[in-house]
Amino acid sequence: MPIIAIEEHWSTPTLRAALTTLPRGSGDDSLVLDEHGDNLERLEDLEDARLRHMDEQGVDVQIVSLAPPATGPLTPADAVAFSRDVNDVAAGAVGRHPTRLRAFATLPMPSPADVAGELERAVGLGAVGAMVYGRTGERMLDDPAYEDLFAAAAALGTPIFIHPQIAPAPVRDASYSGFDPMTNLALSTFGWGWHLEAATAALRLIARGTFDRHPNLQLVLGHWGELLLFWLDRADAVARVAGLDRTVSEYVRSNVFVTSSGMFNPALLRHVLEVTTVDRLMFSTDYPFQRPTAGDVQAFLGAFDADADRDAFTHLTARKVFGITD
Repeated sequence: MPIIAIEEHWSTPTLRAALTTLPRGSGDDSLVLDEHGDNLERLEDLEDARLRHMDEQGVDVQIVSLAPPATGPLTPADAVAFSRDVNDVAAGAVGRHPTRLRAFATLPMPSPADVAGELERAVGLGAVGAMVYGRTGERMLDDPAYEDLFAAAAALGTPIFIHPQIAPAPVRDASYSGFDPMTNLALSTFGWGWHLEAATAALRLIARGTFDRHPNLQLVLGHWGELLLFWLDRADAVARVAGLDRTVSEYVRSNVFVTSSGMFNPALLRHVLEVTTVDRLMFSTDYPFQRPTAGDVQAFLGAFDADADRDAFTHLTARKVFGITD
């Protein structure tokens, strides 16, 4: 069966150089994770080597997205310039490999006035959605400054993927410190903190009434919903207190897609199917940070009871959501 993977990362040497030379306190400590093994080599390739790795996993199409923290820590002017550049590069790669690649737009979140315009420009180049983060500096994603982004995304029909990011320094100091540096980093990123940050960003958008104002807006959350789908019984109370039109669970079922991010655990699949529907699930490997083999993928796909559900997960829903027809 065809497989479309929707959370697969890339980067450029020039952007990495700009991020790693930011003043202390302005950068993103999670960049060190790009340096493990051959991650950098894989991130910076959008050509034949990437296609070979896709073949090894049995993946037919990747939707590529800039690895964290994207352009978020840059100055507003640099974020605009780099976002335009990487969107052009991604569009070029898609043009060279039209049957194998698609791309999420990178947006200049430090410059809110330029975000909607760059989304529209990137979509014009072929971007099928955008990947953003829950916070830029001290500005949360639900800040009214980003209202134009969500209006534009809803009008264009382009989903917004909220990717995890490292917690702010005060949170890291309070909750994720006291161990050796790498354990501190693991706690504040892939081991726990990343996922709380993304879940909180999505929940704040719901509490802000974003989907009441833009009922057609669609979000994507990785890692089986970034913990949010596992805590809906409690989160539903937020909707009542905030005076929303529906419960948090109802917004999740109608406005949120979730993807696997290489976490191929049948128990996670079973739980998510208890709280949302199979047509809200999509496949991803979180390349190159997770590297399941084709055997791993096929073994996990055996957890689906029905061929129709498996087909929806592997490619049919992604084709519909992202307009992939090739």
